[in-house]
Amino acid sequence: MTADGNSSREENARKRILCPLDPKHTVYEDRLAKHLKKCNSREKPKPDFFIQDINAGLKDETEIPDQLVPISSLSEEQLENLIKKLRKASEGLNCTLKDQIMSHPALHDALNDPKNGDSAAKHLKQQASILGNIENLKLLGPRRCFVEFGAGKGKLSHWVDIALKDAEKVHFILVEKVTTRFKVDGKHRKKNSVFERLQIDIQHLCLNKIPLLSKEKLPVVGIGKHLCGVATDLALRCLVETYAASCEERNEEPLAKRIKNDKTEKEINTLAKEGNEKNIPEKWTPVAGIVIALCCHHRCDWRHYVGKEYFRALGLGAVDFHYFQRMSSWATCGMRKTTLEASNSSTKRRDKQNDGSEEHDDGGCRITDDSPESLPGFLTVEEKKKIGHLCKLLIDQGRIKYLQQKGFSPTLQYYTDPLVSLENVLLTALPNHSSSPETSA
Repeated sequence: MTADGNSSREENARKRILCPLDPKHTVYEDRLAKHLKKCNSREKPKPDFFIQDINAGLKDETEIPDQLVPISSLSEEQLENLIKKLRKASEGLNCTLKDQIMSHPALHDALNDPKNGDSAAKHLKQQASILGNIENLKLLGPRRCFVEFGAGKGKLSHWVDIALKDAEKVHFILVEKVTTRFKVDGKHRKKNSVFERLQIDIQHLCLNKIPLLSKEKLPVVGIGKHLCGVATDLALRCLVETYAASCEERNEEPLAKRIKNDKTEKEINTLAKEGNEKNIPEKWTPVAGIVIALCCHHRCDWRHYVGKEYFRALGLGAVDFHYFQRMSSWATCGMRKTTLEASNSSTKRRDKQNDGSEEHDDGGCRITDDSPESLPGFLTVEEKKKIGHLCKLLIDQGRIKYLQQKGFSPTLQYYTDPLVSLENVLLTALPNHSSSPETSA
């Protein structure tokens, strides 16, 4: 037997076991201790801005029983009672939102690129409209930090950066809890822009512990494109409770005063000529505004939901919320024509493979037991769709009331055509002292 043969036999005799940190890969048992020290799945030291469950909501308010039957197992009477509750709670709500479909010159060339496929064109239209709405709210300007929640590849921040050109002191914080491929962060090399990506769950993110924000003390604009259910509530609490409240407690120096102190007369005149000075808020606020495209209400969570007080005021509780969030999927699931599903299925698979975190254009629906086809037949598909939209509206109304209580002026509007995205509602909010946006022609 050759030396190579003995070596091969010894290698085959060694036992491989599942890695205790991540069972998706194996390791030689006799090298386990060494592997655990360098395994990519090992727990890494937490950064200062990680504070466990800081944006989670109160744990003792999780009132949903462990076992709840799916909607498809409810009796017709039980389902009718739920729908009656929903309609009563929704009385007086404006079910027709304002159309605020906009665009922005920064995306003109990209939108007219003949190489775009249907999927790329749809995302560009949405990004252009979100950007247009950000500008309409007077939030697109220098000396601020854009925090993109659920950033994925970072495309929304990319277009904001393009739109701002050479505006001074523009910072971007991209928050994403999973590793993302094909990021566009590296394409930004402008001297006036700073991009920082944080791999963290929004639930544990404390913005005022981020060195960039604590040092620069720039007003924050929270943005997001298709921020899934629970992530929206976590982001709202992260902005208006964790961050804004702590800044106000520390009595941060007003931005207008700091601008006068650290800007030369030449800089002020330059900004004025460019028309950017009007976008510097006169009264400083930790959170200058919020612009979030909503998504996936069926993925909301009662513990994290910011509108619990609103629900309770309507006589509703955790169980009602659970079923309403499930019923919200009726607005987007099972409603598309089979031909449309077939034409988009291969494209969507490619999108999911390339980017595992963003782009939930058609609701990201994965619910099978509550799909419209599996429910009792006393409701038509159109009625189920309307009920789904009503559930989404009620959940969003809780968010509106929450923001109002926190000193903001929030609105809901359609930002894109449902043929572009079934998830076409944009939540915006400005601090109460901010001037209202100019009406676009």
